[in-house]
Amino acid sequence: MDFTFSEHHSLLRQSVREFAKAHIQPHARAWDEEERFPKELVPKLAELGLLGIRIPEEYGGSGMDTTSYAICVEEIARVDGSAALTVASHNGLGTGHILSFGNEAQKKKYLPKAAKGEWLAAWALTEPGSGSDSASMKTTARRDGDAWILNGSKMFITQGTVGGFCVVLARTNVDAPKQKNI
Repeated sequence: MDFTFSEHHSLLRQSVREFAKAHIQPHARAWDEEERFPKELVPKLAELGLLGIRIPEEYGGSGMDTTSYAICVEEIARVDGSAALTVASHNGLGTGHILSFGNEAQKKKYLPKAAKGEWLAAWALTEPGSGSDSASMKTTARRDGDAWILNGSKMFITQGTVGGFCVVLARTNVDAPKQKNI
């Protein structure tokens, strides 16, 4: 197996590394000490294409591959783990679920704004009583015409205070046997 990066991947690594050193590293300690989310970083991440890494170009994203995604997160994490988590969760948990499970109308509504940094993706799995064990999740969703009725509680919502939209995990078949995560 060849682990050599392509020229594209090498250039991407260098570009994201330089960006992180210039725009994140000088501020990371202050952001942590102030215990605040750096909203001013979001447009800069979007401009570089880091908020639409896996989003196809047809929805305004960068349309990069998985290796590119890993490179971007790794290079940001070199200077600030929190900023790296923002990029990773936005691209993986939030927009990733819409890419995988959303219908065309949802993709057209959410993905372009997510890629431009107009909306960050929040993600809600964790519940009181079951934590992040999705097999023990109690929140339910049932269809009511064209809408869904959610019933349950969530906590520790990833990017919950800054998200423009939220992907909420819920059980749709409450009668199905629960599966154990291994």
